[in-house]
Amino acid sequence: MPEILEIEAYRRLAEKVVGRVVSEVQAPDHWYVKGGATPEDLVENLTNRRFTKSRRKGKLLLLDSGGPTLGLRFGMTGRLFVDGKAGIDQLEWGSRRINPAWHRFIIEFKGGGSLVIDDPRRLGGVELNPQEERLGPDAWEIRLPGLRKVLSNSTTALKARLLDQSRIAGLGNLLVDEICWRSSLDPNRPANSLEEKEIKILNRTIRTVLDQLDKRGGSHTGDFFEHRNKGGVCPLDAQPLRRSEAGGRTTWWCPLHQR
Repeated sequence: MPEILEIEAYRRLAEKVVGRVVSEVQAPDHWYVKGGATPEDLVENLTNRRFTKSRRKGKLLLLDSGGPTLGLRFGMTGRLFVDGKAGIDQLEWGSRRINPAWHRFIIEFKGGGSLVIDDPRRLGGVELNPQEERLGPDAWEIRLPGLRKVLSNSTTALKARLLDQSRIAGLGNLLVDEICWRSSLDPNRPANSLEEKEIKILNRTIRTVLDQLDKRGGSHTGDFFEHRNKGGVCPLDAQPLRRSEAGGRTTWWCPLHQR
């Protein structure tokens, strides 16, 4: 599913539309338009606009123009195409097919070319001027003081806190399991129970995991990924993994070294 790494890949692809002028906007799936806007609002506000910048905050892709900002969210199965090229060839649990019926949002450009969101499960969405301030600091940019603040005032499970997009933007289920596993931290621990040395390790690990898995090709390329299933054992110490729930998500962790 798209997490911060996948959206960063989409952002890099979306750089190709910077400088282009919108000639046509299509939003055939009205439900896909969020934030109180309508398909007609998208047409009115984006047609003849030139995109000036492609940027990202957490899992939110943003395209600035001389007027409104277009926000693109991809849910679990959304993929971005620019001029027919996919930002990611295939999501780990997404479909291999390309079906025009799944094209939820389309922009055509003057002089040719297009931007398309393909989303079989319709869990993403598009909106004008999304409220970026509701998101926490970007996970790739958060530093030790910010992470310390996020953790220190919460008794919720560590994994749930890291998944909370209003606290830290961008981390998803796969990345948080990888980060907790590498940090030797039990994802079910209260967030405010971490000692200073553990917070420092967690802060370094977040950056390391994002940098490494970005180079490898996505959130599903972690060292822990293939072991996160029934009967799986920890690749560090061969201990049978445990399965639990944290933040409403299935969580896999090693009871021997994650404490």
